[in-house]
Amino acid sequence: AKAIKPLPAGKEGFHVSVGKPLETEMLDRAVATRGPAVNTGDSVQITKLEFRDHQIIVDLNGGGRGKRRWRDHLQIGLGGGGYPPMQSSSTQDQGPPGMQPGMGSTIFLEFNSPLPDLNPEELKQLLSPFLNFSKERSAAVQWFDTLPPEMKKAIQDRRPVVGMDREELVAAIGKPDHKVRERDSDGNDIEDWIYGQPPSKTVFVRFMGEHVTSIKQFPQ
Repeated sequence: AKAIKPLPAGKEGFHVSVGKPLETEMLDRAVATRGPAVNTGDSVQITKLEFRDHQIIVDLNGGGRGKRRWRDHLQIGLGGGGYPPMQSSSTQDQGPPGMQPGMGSTIFLEFNSPLPDLNPEELKQLLSPFLNFSKERSAAVQWFDTLPPEMKKAIQDRRPVVGMDREELVAAIGKPDHKVRERDSDGNDIEDWIYGQPPSKTVFVRFMGEHVTSIKQFPQ
């Protein structure tokens, strides 16, 4: 998982009232007062889960509560692997390498009622204000998400449109069969990308500078 927000160090951790909006000012104050154990964008592992009557205690990267005995506290992996196996009562726990108890952060999920039955996905949802559990998306997907809606639709429809840059055009209809560079009558550098070959359907896409300025198709 990746941290969405900084999380405070220290055994006090951060208390979250389940079902209520996140108190971001309180979180910011806790981080400012005790320092961040986890920063935005850091990789985070859930190293321990402790279930109590009205509370779930979540230790991240070793937690902020220091060394202590573990007494048959249940641990579950929230998918994707990388979580420590079930631990029964042990003496002094050292935590996974680089995840020493006391060096991470702890989140206290307060239910103010007996704990409901939760599956891993529901627990992930409760932690979603702090952690992003989604798989890393490819650079291409991230790039596509930054495009304006009309460009996204054109790429999905596999059609060229005026205003596209070269990367967007390739994403929409692929690389051209050939390119022609020349200057127009006004002395502007132009580049034609040609798809197909006469007498079959042929598409001429003209770039002036970085963007498409005209699209012509033959036969019409």
